[in-house]
Amino acid sequence: MTKRPTIADVARRAGVSKGSVSFALNGRPGLAQATVDKILAAADELGWRPSNRARSLSVSKAFALGLVITRDPAVLSSDPFFPAFIAGVESVLSTQGQALVLQVVADGSEADGYQRLAQDARVDGVLLSDLRHDDPRIELLVELGLPAVTLNRPDGESPFPAVTLDDRPGTRAVVEHLVELGHTRIAHVAGPPAFVHATARSTAFVEALAAAGLEPVAVENGDFTAAGGIEATRRLLALPQPPTAIVYANDRMAIAGLGAAQAAGLTVPDDLSIAGFDDSELAEYVHPGLTTVRADPFRFGETAARTLNRVVDGETDVPDVELPPAELVVRRSTAAPPA
Repeated sequence: MTKRPTIADVARRAGVSKGSVSFALNGRPGLAQATVDKILAAADELGWRPSNRARSLSVSKAFALGLVITRDPAVLSSDPFFPAFIAGVESVLSTQGQALVLQVVADGSEADGYQRLAQDARVDGVLLSDLRHDDPRIELLVELGLPAVTLNRPDGESPFPAVTLDDRPGTRAVVEHLVELGHTRIAHVAGPPAFVHATARSTAFVEALAAAGLEPVAVENGDFTAAGGIEATRRLLALPQPPTAIVYANDRMAIAGLGAAQAAGLTVPDDLSIAGFDDSELAEYVHPGLTTVRADPFRFGETAARTLNRVVDGETDVPDVELPPAELVVRRSTAAPPA
């Protein structure tokens, strides 16, 4: 096993003291530029890299960012958003010698997760996802002194910068697409009403129908899970006047709803049109291919990590970042309503 080079090795190669190496590698003043260049060249020749433990001790940083998610661990891997979002975060952290500390917690225990991260000094900042209305976690993070970036803007005051992806244009585009096909009985399976982004999608759905002079057949509250999508679909299909089209708040519920409709003897899209949200990997490959709204969770995670690092590094007045809005992707799960 090859021995990892140390500061002492760098000092010997450069012909200077270990103290000088420490000054040069940590960017401290007091050395001639020629000496700094010689030390950096020696470190590069030896392939020397600082350990995160040594770095954290020298600058009081954990070199890690935190993400606390309230999800059932058994279903998180099939979530259409978070795996791609986390991959985007890691694409940034891996190049910076940082780590992502992920905590998947039960509903109601998120506050404990943030408190543990702060008390143990395990992270330098956190990414705040699944914003709630009047979200109490913002005040908690301020009290804990944890820097943060919110994923989308909260509906209350916040001292933290936000990385936003506007869901509303994509939701409106789905409704307009269905109306153009001739649908007048359109329903929505929403996400949990406590979530700001779920409410935004539901509001955009209702407003887009109103602009077309229509009202929704129904708005069913779902939970972003396949089981929730199936149950909501069954309730909608049992209505005296069932919808001819259903818009779901995510692809997982939409794909599950497609299966529930087919199990009920309906043909998609001849009898019922179905649309989702996220453009997850399976959306293109189910039968029929799912009309959906394409977001970019990888870019979301990448941008959020970069923005949080700016906050952690002490930049003041880090601005909000607006990502390109979600857009409609039309496939074969939507068509004109039955005669």
